[in-house]
Amino acid sequence: MGIDPVTGLELIAKSGRFGAYITEVFPEEIAEEGAKKKRKKKDAPKPKTASLLSTMSLDTIVLADALQLLSLPRNLGEYEGEVITVQNGRYGPYLKHGTDSRTLTSEDQLFSINFEEALEIYRQPKVRRRGVAKPPLKELGKDPQTSRDVIVKDGRFGVYVTDGETNATLRRGDAVELLTLERALELLAGRRAWEIENPEGSKKKGKRSKKSAPTLTEKTVKGAAAKKKAKKGATGVGNLPE
Repeated sequence: MGIDPVTGLELIAKSGRFGAYITEVFPEEIAEEGAKKKRKKKDAPKPKTASLLSTMSLDTIVLADALQLLSLPRNLGEYEGEVITVQNGRYGPYLKHGTDSRTLTSEDQLFSINFEEALEIYRQPKVRRRGVAKPPLKELGKDPQTSRDVIVKDGRFGVYVTDGETNATLRRGDAVELLTLERALELLAGRRAWEIENPEGSKKKGKRSKKSAPTLTEKTVKGAAAKKKAKKGATGVGNLPE
């Protein structure tokens, strides 16, 4: 990509498990220092990274785009003692004010929204978007055998491929940008084979029935006391002949 004029570090674009991203490249001396401090993770230097926006690709991104992405999160100003920032997260652009996060409607807002516009959003009651399905990360095409659409989705436990019936998690080395229909079908076939060999493991874990504590009635209290007294008598303690 080029050199960051502020840090002097080289920037490169890569394809990862969760999609394409930008990252800094440390010089060898910094990398060696980080390796020595591997056990002390707090002291080890870490490169800044930033995911590409949905409108960007590895083929078209330029240095200016990379610098803009690495400038996030962007500080908009302070409100009621807390700073409002605009950030790009795993599920898209959002505002953050303390522990209160608000979803933005467009990636363009990452670099265009101002403090007053952010305040207006926070003045509105928070709307929870439960039940709204997230769009797929990538559409791969149809399974030639079942005619089902095969897509890539981002779930609670990571990125996976699905045909609407079977889900298969991406393996290490599988990148969303480079994933093909053939590879997705291979993953799905492997998952189906595993489910056949492990019928119990493939089922969702049943809800463990929790036994509720018995209600303490007069009858249960007397019963417990009687059992305790009988147990005490069996040991011989406190039951010596007079």
